[in-house]
Amino acid sequence: MGTDGIVAGCRRLPGVKRVKRLSLLLLLCLSAAAAGAANLSDAEQSVVRAVDAGVPEATRLLEEVVNINSGTMNFAGVRRVGEVFEREFKALDFDTDWIDGEGFDRAGHLVASRGARGPRILLIGHLDTVFAADSPFQRFQRVDAHRVKGPGITDMKGGNVVMLLALSALREAGLLDALQLRVVLTGDEELRGKPHALANAALVEAAQWADIAIGFEDGDGDPATAVISRRGASSWRLEVAGKPAHSSQIFREDIGDGAVFELARILDEWRRKLRGEANLTFNPGVVVAGTDVRLDPTSGEGTAFGKSNVIARDALVNGGIRAVSPEQLRRAQQVMQAVAADNSPHTRAELSFAAGYPPMAASEGNRDLLALYNRISEALGYGPVRAVDPRRAGAADISFAAAHVRQAIDGLGLMGEGGHTVDEVADMRTLPRQAARAALLLHRLAAGSSSSEAGG
Repeated sequence: MGTDGIVAGCRRLPGVKRVKRLSLLLLLCLSAAAAGAANLSDAEQSVVRAVDAGVPEATRLLEEVVNINSGTMNFAGVRRVGEVFEREFKALDFDTDWIDGEGFDRAGHLVASRGARGPRILLIGHLDTVFAADSPFQRFQRVDAHRVKGPGITDMKGGNVVMLLALSALREAGLLDALQLRVVLTGDEELRGKPHALANAALVEAAQWADIAIGFEDGDGDPATAVISRRGASSWRLEVAGKPAHSSQIFREDIGDGAVFELARILDEWRRKLRGEANLTFNPGVVVAGTDVRLDPTSGEGTAFGKSNVIARDALVNGGIRAVSPEQLRRAQQVMQAVAADNSPHTRAELSFAAGYPPMAASEGNRDLLALYNRISEALGYGPVRAVDPRRAGAADISFAAAHVRQAIDGLGLMGEGGHTVDEVADMRTLPRQAARAALLLHRLAAGSSSSEAGG
């Protein structure tokens, strides 16, 4: 019952004077507050107080790192941001290691480790942003009393700060030693280094060590949601060849439809066969066609030469596909290959796929972890937390870790809107809330709550 409801209820009590009504209202409010606090142990309440006390310093840290450009290909900037976070983890008695990225053409990754007992938990973030060194969007800017703009403020320097604030509060409350933690802050989340096996090695190794993985991305920007399933993202390339001839002869039995019509047939057949499958999407992003064509599979830049009175000889397409599970991806690839192989006369097509981010499939372990996180949120008075629709959750680092751990959850970072644009804004009211939820999640995992409470 809200305050208005309590007051109205008091007024309906016969013979209750105004002073008595106010006294009763105060008693009911205090009782409600006590009931909320009763959902948290004394230790957990001390963690929440430590989070609140740490917000000013966390905000200063956020401003410091946002004001350092760390676009993925600005290696010096990514390293500088890594050095700042390394300083903060060392202050919490973490051992740190910088993984040089020369072998995969990126700045590198920061790895931090702490603890020798308790559950093994991997915490995931990233140092890079989509904003290049020459971007006009470079600085931390206050919008109003609650909102702040800045490059990477939610994606995901703010998430790294949420992580550190939660860990700092746990240490302040004397609870951090009950956990074995490994932190991986990658330097290439926004533009993966190659070869992927080398770029992902530190993250995969940490996931193989861990029992649980927790990501601090911003999810869909809604603090009432968290991510337990992410669609994978990979690329495909379709090369179609037809028989060149004068355009007046197109569709003849000995000439055929040409490369462009065969390309259109394949794309439309894919659309008709696959568009209805939940959580599966594919997109032909760049198309070039003509007599002489070129399409770079990495940069997406292409050129084409042809004439309106000549049947196109070649057509090239670079595209992407997103699926919610490895099984769904395999099924879609099989359908696409079958359609591409069933060529019209005098045409041929070759379809190839390149691995990208694997799907993070929903699992019972992930659902149990979300259920625990939801209970913590409600105990804190922040309301329920539901799973994000996978179509609203893009690919992320945790996708490389999820298959190696019992439980995984993401989207626990700083919330806001406008990610990947010059209007990227953080709602700073979510900083203490997200940190408190994350800190208590770690604490209850250390206490064994994940298995015992999830079944209750």
